[in-house]
Amino acid sequence: MSDSITGASYMLYDTKITVSRPTPRLLLAAALVFTLLASPTALGDSPRETSVVRAYRAASPSVVNIHGQKTIRSTTAGFNGSSAESFRQVNGMGTGVIVDPRGYIITNFHVIEDVADIRVTLKDGRTVSASTISHNRANDLAVIKINVSEPLPVIARTSSEDLMVGEPVLAIGNAFGYENTLTQGIISALHRDVPVNETQSYRDLIQTSAGINPGNSGGPLLNIEGKMIGINVAVRVGAQQIAFTIPVDQALETVAIMLEERNRKQVSLGVEELLAPGTQSLQIEHPLSTQLEPGDKITKVANKEVQTRFDFALAATEVRPGDSVPMQITRNGVKKEFTLVAGDPSTSNFGARTADLVWQWIGIRTEPLSSAELRRLNQRTATPNQGGLKITSLRSGSPAAHQGIEPGDILLGIHEWRTASLDDLEMIIDHPELQRAPETRFYILRSNKTLYGYMRLADRPVARR
Repeated sequence: MSDSITGASYMLYDTKITVSRPTPRLLLAAALVFTLLASPTALGDSPRETSVVRAYRAASPSVVNIHGQKTIRSTTAGFNGSSAESFRQVNGMGTGVIVDPRGYIITNFHVIEDVADIRVTLKDGRTVSASTISHNRANDLAVIKINVSEPLPVIARTSSEDLMVGEPVLAIGNAFGYENTLTQGIISALHRDVPVNETQSYRDLIQTSAGINPGNSGGPLLNIEGKMIGINVAVRVGAQQIAFTIPVDQALETVAIMLEERNRKQVSLGVEELLAPGTQSLQIEHPLSTQLEPGDKITKVANKEVQTRFDFALAATEVRPGDSVPMQITRNGVKKEFTLVAGDPSTSNFGARTADLVWQWIGIRTEPLSSAELRRLNQRTATPNQGGLKITSLRSGSPAAHQGIEPGDILLGIHEWRTASLDDLEMIIDHPELQRAPETRFYILRSNKTLYGYMRLADRPVARR
């Protein structure tokens, strides 16, 4: 074998190959071909950069890993046959998705339950502490918040209404502690009801074959475009490729109710009761202000664009009583700007005088539903309720008594307004339209059924306002 390039001969097994010196023109052509082959972007996207790669790249910065220690209670048997309770610390882990650039994150409640110090690790490796904003045990959802100095990337989402069995999906999560793990599968079925135990069950879930493992809980299920279509929540123990996801529309509706309940205790913007109850719409249905008209649609609150009740509730989370809150609406295609002054719900003037008027005109005494009662109510009814007033007393011979209303019924609305709180009831009693009407429609909930009727109110004095 010669060491010279010119006329060099190489023996490959039994085949003799002779290599001749290439010409400069041939070298240039070869270099050009090599450059084109080595740089696929010059010919178009690389076949390696699939839709899965692009989806992960788009969504993963908005996915966080959640970890911390929680206390587990266990019962151990003693030498004499008795049992004793003991407590031990275990490391918990899960996943969450950033839904607001200020650091608000949605996850499963069971991920953060009993965790004293919730730690969140971002895609860039930073780990920060989080605080719990709101949670719903029955629906296994929670909102937590981290404080960072810069806006965080928010996960893109789409509706879960048009999902198709067989379409490809992706999951990102903290599987067994392996952060930012990506798995792929398909939608195996829709509208699954999954009982977990005597006290916990899930309804209307997505079933997927994407790999879901301990630590994936609270993480996103993505469509092939990298948009969130659900929150991963459970797997079938002992099975393979059978996992379940809360549809994103259901999850956001539940979170909106959670945040509205929280916000209602801290601040009032004065427009929440103007919206159609039981919907995600931000269209004004019942105006109580000279500034707003039926059909107006809220598009911005506190300088944040809003499209759903979830967006509205999220925008109001950091508003405090006394704050001036800019709001934008569209009316017949024209944008209009307003400024609201946030009220303090703790100074509500619903008192003995208003209660006496309700007793005199309608013949009932009421109290708000507790959070636990509202959760149980929404578990039993097909349509989520944002609240109601439990009727505790009934005046004999009153308009309410004539219509068959009973103590224990839940008052959902009067005329065209919902009665989710005592403030709502006070507004209704003071409204001139109710005072002028000879009779009014009412809605109650009894034995999980919504009933309605008409009552002629007792004689009323002149309006107080």
